[in-house]
Amino acid sequence: MNQQGNSTGGGGGGAGGGSSQPNNATHFAARVPEGIARGVYSSAHVVIDNPKEVVVDFLMGITRPFSVVARVVMTPQTLAEFIPALEQNLDNYIQQYGPPPALPTPVNEHKPTLEEIYEHFKLSDDMLSGAYANAVLIGHSASEFVFDFFTNFHPTPAVGSRVYVPAPVAARFLNTLKSTHQRYQQRSGNDQKPNL
Repeated sequence: MNQQGNSTGGGGGGAGGGSSQPNNATHFAARVPEGIARGVYSSAHVVIDNPKEVVVDFLMGITRPFSVVARVVMTPQTLAEFIPALEQNLDNYIQQYGPPPALPTPVNEHKPTLEEIYEHFKLSDDMLSGAYANAVLIGHSASEFVFDFFTNFHPTPAVGSRVYVPAPVAARFLNTLKSTHQRYQQRSGNDQKPNL
């Protein structure tokens, strides 16, 4: 099965979702293995970064047991390419449907530690290493965004993880990615924006 989309930038992101395609988009297709095609639904996320890679854990905390439904591993460069692609897709979403509804601010200001989070969210053994991605295709409908994280290797680009998130969560996710990238730039001593 092949997944069709529109790739933008240096392979770092794509846009789709009806008429939300950028004007300079080129046609792109990636293989979607059967076990990945259905995707997973995520209501929250945790982003962990270090100098070599960024780990994004997509969480499902609606039904018990709470769990990590997808773990995606990417380089800081892929993160830098992902951010403007998601920004563009959110802009397209807003032009089509208006701003996504704002999520309520939690009454409890306490931010849990990583240890507290992973005490409550089950991470299965087969997900410990995550799925590596060096690019992402992004699409949306009126109610949700879909991220196809894939590797662009010879002979065929292939999707390693497909994640659906509610539209209001996508805006929060973008803010998390931006703050993660900012921390990386400060640590590496490079405050310049990536040349995208």
